Amino acid sequence: MTKRFSKVVLLTIAALLLVSCGNEEGTIGLAGSAQALSGEGEALYQKAKALDDGGNQKKALKLYQEVADDFAMSPSAAKATFRQAEILEQQGETLKSFKAYQKFLQRYQSSALYTKALNSQVSMAQAAADGKVKSSFIGLKSRISTKQIIEMLGQLRDNAPRSEISANAQFAIGELYQKEKDYKESIDAYRRLVRDQPESRQAAEALFRVGIVFLEQADGGNQNQATLDLAAEALEDYLLQYPSHAKTSEARRLLANLKSRDLDRSLEIAKFYDRTGQIESAKVYYRDIVKSSKTGSSHDYAVSRLRELGE
Repeated sequence: MTKRFSKVVLLTIAALLLVSCGNEEGTIGLAGSAQALSGEGEALYQKAKALDDGGNQKKALKLYQEVADDFAMSPSAAKATFRQAEILEQQGETLKSFKAYQKFLQRYQSSALYTKALNSQVSMAQAAADGKVKSSFIGLKSRISTKQIIEMLGQLRDNAPRSEISANAQFAIGELYQKEKDYKESIDAYRRLVRDQPESRQAAEALFRVGIVFLEQADGGNQNQATLDLAAEALEDYLLQYPSHAKTSEARRLLANLKSRDLDRSLEIAKFYDRTGQIESAKVYYRDIVKSSKTGSSHDYAVSRLRELGE
């Protein structure tokens, strides 16, 4: 905390105490001091702007930051904070710029520059996410970690709740976790989007991705039946909730493959029981195969073997 900022804080606290005690003279004096500090902030902003207009952005940046940090209540503080973020963005200081825009968005929500600041955050966060997901923006990829990008996207989501910006940011979080093979976090991120914004443009794709991530998890070595069942459940939910989405045909194909996996697994178990002489147990699985399928090699084998076993 700078000396000047400490002074502002102390004056504010003292003013509140004096107001509560009814000391009018003290309050007026402190108000005058606060007004003087505001004037100091304005003078500093004008100095920064003159340097900026003259092409000396390096010195201007320091003064803009000083106004933003030490004179947050002065009339030009919003412009100083925004310009600080803008210069950092132009210099390629993505993380510092994003944080400066975040400070602006939190403090000056009624500013005419609010939308412009938010759009700048969108561009930077998306560029950073694309750098991870699509292996482009090599500079960003080497400088910004997945964790930092996800934090950026999370702030962006919270800055514009229930909007397309929010939905896109949340989807990108799921996609980043999916790319990193963090299956649990990816599924949670996609599900959060479906839960919070089911009518958004990205929601259908997010629910489809839940099924895909479960399948990736199964193909990555966790091929237990529970994981495959969860994949099927997600794909069935997707078809139920978004029957007109572009990937319904793909979802049906994947469900058919999952059903085939189930039949193959049942057939393996039936054959095991058959080989080891546990005929009644084998019959249970053969019957289930016949009941679950109308055609196919597994179906035909189960029918044939049941006949051989006296059914």
